[in-house]
Amino acid sequence: MNKLTDRVIFKSDFCEAQCRQMYDLYQNYYGGTNWSLFREDLARKHCAILLLDRSQVLRGFTTLEIIDFEWENQPRRALFSGDTIIDRPYWGEQILPLAWCRLAGQIKAELPQLPLYWFLIVKGYRTYRYLPVFAKSFYPTWRSPTPDAMRDLMDYLAILKFGDNYRRETGLVQFPASRGHLSGIWAEIKPGYRQKPDVRYFLERNPNYDRGDELVCLMELTEENMRSHAKRGFLEGMKSADPYLKTSVF
Repeated sequence: MNKLTDRVIFKSDFCEAQCRQMYDLYQNYYGGTNWSLFREDLARKHCAILLLDRSQVLRGFTTLEIIDFEWENQPRRALFSGDTIIDRPYWGEQILPLAWCRLAGQIKAELPQLPLYWFLIVKGYRTYRYLPVFAKSFYPTWRSPTPDAMRDLMDYLAILKFGDNYRRETGLVQFPASRGHLSGIWAEIKPGYRQKPDVRYFLERNPNYDRGDELVCLMELTEENMRSHAKRGFLEGMKSADPYLKTSVF
């Protein structure tokens, strides 16, 4: 297997051919999508992390939107994760989580005084199982009730981003028609996984994940809240922050 390398590209650098490659990979694993929908969503993102093999063939990516907002009379930031996929032969590699944490650290270093959150909607149990690997505290989780303050913030961001498609009572984003769901065998639960605590909890909270329902999740991105592997990438990003990152993103 070829070793993967990561590359961050900004919105100003998105080109049609590259976007097509991203879509072609994405549609191999997700239903409920089309080129127009994918391109429209990508246009709202600020940057993407690409995973490339030694031949520079695209093997995975994730997209990212930076949301600046005010909460409780204080400016804050949230990183919203968009479409994400890694080609099946490369599952298990940790280059994408590390690259994501490094980029998050760079963004934190732009405005270190602002609270920074990871805001995401989860459409599969594999993604949900990453959250306890990233952070000590994240929500929602079977480990503890969601604090009222965090629940209010989750509701605020979800309504800001998804409007009436967000259901406060369930914490789910439900579109009239799927805007992307794992298809075929990729939506299946691996044998023996249903009883794992995080998988069981995800399925209880989002039983119709395979139809495109997405569970709103949130965590604060701080050194103290991040676990060892994620913290390493985050701190590397903060120390190597590009002074031109803000100009590039915005």
